[in-house]
Amino acid sequence: MNINFTKMHGLGNDFVVINGINQAINLTPEQVRFISDRKLGIGCDQLLLVEKSDVEGTDFRYRIFNSDGGEVEQCGNGARCFAHFVQNEGLIDKNEISVITKNGRLILNVEENGNVTVDMGAPILEPAQIPFIANAGNEDKAENLQQRAYPIQINQQNIEIGAVSMGNPHAVIVVDDTQAAAVEELGKAIQQSSYFPNSVNVGFMQVLDRQNIKLRVYERGVGETQACGTGACAAVVAGIVMGHLDNDVDVNLLGGNLSISWAGDANPVMMSGPTATVFKGMISL
Repeated sequence: MNINFTKMHGLGNDFVVINGINQAINLTPEQVRFISDRKLGIGCDQLLLVEKSDVEGTDFRYRIFNSDGGEVEQCGNGARCFAHFVQNEGLIDKNEISVITKNGRLILNVEENGNVTVDMGAPILEPAQIPFIANAGNEDKAENLQQRAYPIQINQQNIEIGAVSMGNPHAVIVVDDTQAAAVEELGKAIQQSSYFPNSVNVGFMQVLDRQNIKLRVYERGVGETQACGTGACAAVVAGIVMGHLDNDVDVNLLGGNLSISWAGDANPVMMSGPTATVFKGMISL
């Protein structure tokens, strides 16, 4: 089977994007792992599949597969790449694009400057819906119920986290210095803990001031990536509800910057940033 693909990235978070409308695509987890392999396949953090939507009022179905072969609910950097891909492939001729994901509906807007703004929907902070299982009584031990700072114990360390779902689960840790943070060690340990039954993306956030943060993200099924769109959204939400940040924040990731805005409560999180197309090709499976 020969599959046409496009290699893209959003701030170094890289994707193999496949048009599942003009070619029949039904990949196994093993095939996804092969495509994602940086030595044997094409190489990517996630594989994105464009499909026809069967949901009224949406233009496409947007499916996301991590490099370990598992299908996941959401990917913000991938959503921006998705918008440019469907335009570049001539699959749509408008700038506001509605897609349905495993988790729900997203609105993607291609701006005049080439950036893509994504309405990521309202964040979920209730532990059971993330899902996040705190220690018994931790809900009452949060530093402040409005601040949503939860104590957990990892590797015999007491750590406070913000717990947020942006369609996928995130744990956010405030650190003094992202460069010195034990990203892989703590990221793996939190992912493998019983606190997050569906595993979790772990963000390490350094607050520079109320409008600027640095962020590193250890993603489930992938490891540390150059950028994580949902991770940036989750970090800003956690920073706002913990009282550290204002509503509009510039997030500095390893691969570059994203602009994140959230007005609080049930308002959607808005994410804006660039994408790039690297090359096109065909792979035989």
